[in-house]
Amino acid sequence: MNDPEAVQSKTPTLAAIIVAAGKSHRMGGADKQLRSIAGVPVLARTVAAFEECADVEAIVLVLNPDNMTGTAEMKQEYGWSKVRALVPGGERRQDSVMAGLKAVVELGRGNEPFEWVAVHDGARPLLSPGLISRGLEAAQEVGAAVAAVPATDTVKMVDASRTITATPERENLWLAQTPQVFRLSLLMGAYDALTQNGENIEATDCARMLELMGKPVKVYEGERTNIKITTPLDLWVAEAMLRGTGSQ
Repeated sequence: MNDPEAVQSKTPTLAAIIVAAGKSHRMGGADKQLRSIAGVPVLARTVAAFEECADVEAIVLVLNPDNMTGTAEMKQEYGWSKVRALVPGGERRQDSVMAGLKAVVELGRGNEPFEWVAVHDGARPLLSPGLISRGLEAAQEVGAAVAAVPATDTVKMVDASRTITATPERENLWLAQTPQVFRLSLLMGAYDALTQNGENIEATDCARMLELMGKPVKVYEGERTNIKITTPLDLWVAEAMLRGTGSQ
């Protein structure tokens, strides 16, 4: 007979998908994943946080096809032991995430399947390993949790002519980040359902896929330093943050 306490104490299995397949249009043609912050590539800093997180058992990197060879070389250089698969991304972010999900499922074949998956933007290199673990803990309440920070600026809604139409209450507004952590079967089900329905929906994050299915998603406290590298200015800001914390 199974011991109920042993079942409850079983450590959740977590895989991570790091999405780094973007075109970097706002970086002046240079791939932001390969740009350096204090001498270390953006992607290398991102992967390091997941390598250091004790809850993460495997990492899948979803890449721009042009960067597959260079990233394989980076894997050797930095000795990434948890990076188990490098897969080419798709045209849209959701296509890239789906490629990563399929890779996670494949990694679980013949072994213990992964129960949870964390999806993170490769261009957010300053997250802490603790942020990942807190996401896994938060997700276990309803099956999905998103790192986010409360909005500090007043947000205006506008129409096509840029005329203000509404000012939402700030206390109800949170700015979404990654990682976003999900029960693997739940996220796969949301992607499969929307694909089967033939809906052409552009989802800028994974949480949106569950929202469209009417599934609850929790928010947990993110980190103000967990910025996304989008423009050359962001590289400067990130380096300044590292200097300020003394963690270059």
